[in-house]
Amino acid sequence: MIKLIVIGKIKEKYLVNMIEDYYKRINKYHKLEIIELPDNNPKLEAERILKRINKNDINISLDLKGEEYDSIKFSKLIEESLMKYSNINFIIGGSLGLFEEVLKKSNKIISFSKLTFPHGMFRAILLEQIYRGFKIMNNEKYHK
Repeated sequence: MIKLIVIGKIKEKYLVNMIEDYYKRINKYHKLEIIELPDNNPKLEAERILKRINKNDINISLDLKGEEYDSIKFSKLIEESLMKYSNINFIIGGSLGLFEEVLKKSNKIISFSKLTFPHGMFRAILLEQIYRGFKIMNNEKYHK
């Protein structure tokens, strides 16, 4: 299973619609779950995140300090992770980022850009890249 463990709820309808659309698209390829946790101080957020991850999973944190991937490399990360682990957990922190304790428990820390994105928009971007990854894995037309 692929899980998005995220802090906060999305309020903007256009982002909710985009997230729901990619959620449906991804579920045609693989089971996806989005776990929304309350927005709080980073320490409390970290405690809630750590309760949701398992040592048998691959835990991938999204952070500005992480390694940058292109779409092909990201697709390979997903494909290889699905072969080796029970679950892939993509972890997105709140507005203050992820607490150091979560980053230490992560198998990988990746960055999509050095730019800062609104939380809801980034969630949609992550889902689009997961969807693109499945299209690449299956040699289906979508990725250019």
